[in-house]
Amino acid sequence: MLISTMNDIPGYEITEVIGEVFGLTVRSRNVGSQFGAAIKSLAGGELKGMTKNLVASREEVIRRMVAEAEAKGGDAVLAMRFDTSEMGGNWTEICAYGTAIKIRKLG
Repeated sequence: MLISTMNDIPGYEITEVIGEVFGLTVRSRNVGSQFGAAIKSLAGGELKGMTKNLVASREEVIRRMVAEAEAKGGDAVLAMRFDTSEMGGNWTEICAYGTAIKIRKLG
């Protein structure tokens, strides 16, 4: 599955626009990791545990978005974006979304 943050794919022709697809997850924060992150934030530096969790979450929502695009017959996803939002203080929603399309390689 070809995924692009652009609105077109050089070297390809869009033959059909299927429509919006997305992948979604809601994660709760681990109290222990929040405490460790709070202490680490006092000294500064990267919060590696939080970074690892965010990377895993983004990979998961991309997989879910791709599965939806494939189920609808898509070859690619254009204009892919991430969105995150806080929910209820301890929950974070992470979403990947874009437009599923069918494409044909030019030339």
